[in-house]
Amino acid sequence: MPFRLSRRRQFRQLSAASSLVLLVACAEHPSAADALPIAPIQPAPALTQATPTAEIEILPQQSFAQWQASFRQQALQAGVSPSLFDRVFAGITPDMDVIKADRSQPEFSRPVWEYLDGALSPVRVRNGKALLLQNNDLLGRIEQRYGVERNVLVSVWGMESNFGQFQGNKSVIRSLATLAYEGRRPAFAQDQLLAALKILQNGDIAPEAMRGSWAGAMGQTQFIPTTYDTHAVDFDGDGRRDIWNSSADALASTAHYLQSSGWKRGEPWGFEVTVPSGFDYWIADGALRKPVAEWLRLGVQLAPGTRIPAGSEQLSAALLLPTGYRGPAFLVLDNFRAILKYNNSSAYALAVSLLSERFEGSGFIRGAWPKDDLPLSRSERIELQELLNANGHEAGNADGIIGANTRKAIRTAQQQRGWPADGYATHKLLDSLRGR
Repeated sequence: MPFRLSRRRQFRQLSAASSLVLLVACAEHPSAADALPIAPIQPAPALTQATPTAEIEILPQQSFAQWQASFRQQALQAGVSPSLFDRVFAGITPDMDVIKADRSQPEFSRPVWEYLDGALSPVRVRNGKALLLQNNDLLGRIEQRYGVERNVLVSVWGMESNFGQFQGNKSVIRSLATLAYEGRRPAFAQDQLLAALKILQNGDIAPEAMRGSWAGAMGQTQFIPTTYDTHAVDFDGDGRRDIWNSSADALASTAHYLQSSGWKRGEPWGFEVTVPSGFDYWIADGALRKPVAEWLRLGVQLAPGTRIPAGSEQLSAALLLPTGYRGPAFLVLDNFRAILKYNNSSAYALAVSLLSERFEGSGFIRGAWPKDDLPLSRSERIELQELLNANGHEAGNADGIIGANTRKAIRTAQQQRGWPADGYATHKLLDSLRGR
């Protein structure tokens, strides 16, 4: 059975040892979600929300040395050389900062409008424009090879690492070993760790230079190791897939990933729209897709001044309401879904899409955000789910995550009250369920 180590015994065991993973917060590569809600946006840096190191206690079933010995056998069976493994793991101990970050569950989420203000800052836009000019020839060759527009690639580059300036300074091996040993998703972390070892064995990067985020995301566009394995490319022709030091490799690898995720060159990511009064907001769900022309027949209108490319009326779209019916609305298409596969957050995909347009002087949202209604805190979301369940609305497990079941339950509760059933969690609904 798992056992709790005393603080003194914990650190004695860590010092005696002979030597991840949570999906990356900012650059994970999961499958696209069936729905497109705004994921909770974590305050930065995450470590400011964590418990002090002295209060962290480790709850594994074995010592780190025992885990390492067992994992060594698996790595060798997977083809990792014994000499490489022993060299890479020499002196490795669990990283307490990684454990803190893995356990951190911030109470408050940043409103989407604040997130976008930071993502679309004038400095980032200005730097992106300059890099588009500096890398014109390179980006042209990447476009020709992978069919992904340059503005989107530079936008991802800016969002993931501020154009390569902030790639993370933690040892990827140590972070992933920590999470494989003690993290909340050890099997996933172990898969990433094996992939990282194979990257080292291939010679693409030296062990001491393989650095990244606490969760193991790496390079200028923050690939996790398994994604690196399947999609990183050597575009500069030096024989190595170097997403850390080669912008050519990083940008081409990102283009390769978006291409494989269904990116369609020449198609828009989506459009800002307005929704008529009396609209059936129940259908404003990412799981429900209709041709753009059908949305227009239902009364959805393009925002003033917006024009869509010829033929776009037949493209499949979902209606995205990042802050419910009171805020801006968007019809999002297949390229938006491709960005979601890069990072499964609608706020992130919206930021990438709008930033790519800001480089050309557009990408400004016309609709007004409901700034008088801040997002629910984590504890309030849990309470909302508990109250929905208590009222027979079947929100599912009260975990503070507003997923498909919770959104459906919210819609049912909103509909019962005669409100627009947009599935957006608000203080108004929470207060109503409280009986206020």
